Amino acid sequence: MESVFQEEGSSSVTSSPLQFFSMMSLSPGIGSPYPWLRELKSEERGLYLIHLLIGCANQVANGSLENANMLLEQISQLASPDGDTIQRVAAYFTQALADRILKTWPGLHRALNSTRIAMVSEEILVQKLFFDLFPFLKMSYILTNQAIVEAMEGEKMVHVIDLNATGPAQWVALFRVLSARPEGPPHLRITGVHHQKEVLDQMAHKLTEEAEKLDIPFQFNPVVSKIENLDFDKLRVKTGEALAISSILQLHSLLALDDDASRRRSPLPANNSNAIQLQKILQMNPNTRCDLVDKDMVHGYSPSPDSASASASSSPGSSSASMKSESFLNALWGLSPKIMVVTEQDFNHNSSNLMDRLLESLNSYAALFDCLECTVSRASLDRMKIEKMLMGEEIKNIVACEGAERRERHEKIDKWIQRLDLSGFANVPLSCQGVTQAMRFLENYGCNGYRMREENGSVVIYWQDRTLFSVTAWRSRR
Repeated sequence: MESVFQEEGSSSVTSSPLQFFSMMSLSPGIGSPYPWLRELKSEERGLYLIHLLIGCANQVANGSLENANMLLEQISQLASPDGDTIQRVAAYFTQALADRILKTWPGLHRALNSTRIAMVSEEILVQKLFFDLFPFLKMSYILTNQAIVEAMEGEKMVHVIDLNATGPAQWVALFRVLSARPEGPPHLRITGVHHQKEVLDQMAHKLTEEAEKLDIPFQFNPVVSKIENLDFDKLRVKTGEALAISSILQLHSLLALDDDASRRRSPLPANNSNAIQLQKILQMNPNTRCDLVDKDMVHGYSPSPDSASASASSSPGSSSASMKSESFLNALWGLSPKIMVVTEQDFNHNSSNLMDRLLESLNSYAALFDCLECTVSRASLDRMKIEKMLMGEEIKNIVACEGAERRERHEKIDKWIQRLDLSGFANVPLSCQGVTQAMRFLENYGCNGYRMREENGSVVIYWQDRTLFSVTAWRSRR
């Protein structure tokens, strides 16, 4: 059939596929569009899927559950966890919207999830898959370790605090660099923070074994804790040792506690199903699959008073916001680290408004799914596992959860720079040698879609033109 996409630069509205789809009633009496949709090209089907997802999210936000249910049924016929990028993304966003609906019946939701068991082995597996299938952690390790090595030059007693101690790979690499120092390796202590004792036990065994091989004086201090419950006394920071802190994909979860405290002080009305009235226009760029939603083309939306006030109350500079994340950063500052390296997702997923979060996360996760499309076969079980066990769960948390339960509150690098600066940290430019090593690694990775850019001494990692992760280095400003 003839393509329904406009030529680039065309101003014709009548040829827009979104307008064509919008002419179709989304009421239950519409009849099945599926036979017709089977003839669509992949891009056209993807556009229609996203159109349905946004329509469904609007129905969920407005409490129109009957219409939402009808749209979920249509989406489920087109989405697939083993299809193309858009089909796979749609499958997990569909699941997230369905989970949000189920939460309106707490008893039913709890009953359906009551036998779910979180296996430590699964957590270790998904972390390994993330390390193996994406370049992000490897690049973070390169940049972090080089910053630590240079900051600790000449130091004899070094203490590293790992706020995301999920595995030994980063520190095994650091051991090998430190063991080659002309003056010999320092006495090294690593404090690992993780909520699963088994993960820390495995890490301690591997690191101790590696330190013995390289003849490095080494101690491992395990701290079993979630980051938001961390007792800083258990970090056992001692006078006379040079301290480094590594935080990889951890700090954003603290923002949930800020939002929850703000909600307790200024609760919103219990029934705000009519607060969100959105009319979104979706523009698909056929040349870049990961850029699903062009936010500059969104018109006709102004936040309700409730959503606007909620957004304001959770902003970093708000006087009514909880002090939890601020006090945590202040406590890190109080440890006087010589270097702290922070890696975070460079997304904008922390809006109080469901539709804003959905549109932003559609873009972000489409880019991540596209990364896998470039490097991993669709038939790969590992690809399906990481999409379901990691990214699917993150999407569900962003879309289906609110308050302290919504932990995946990713924000952009400028927000983190502002927070860390206000907490007494001074930005340290990342090492030229580390940046060069990371760039060389990315060039040899074997996929042309990844890019890396140094911006004011920090590093931002891209897929095509979409920012994905940022790495920044800091020291205590006295």
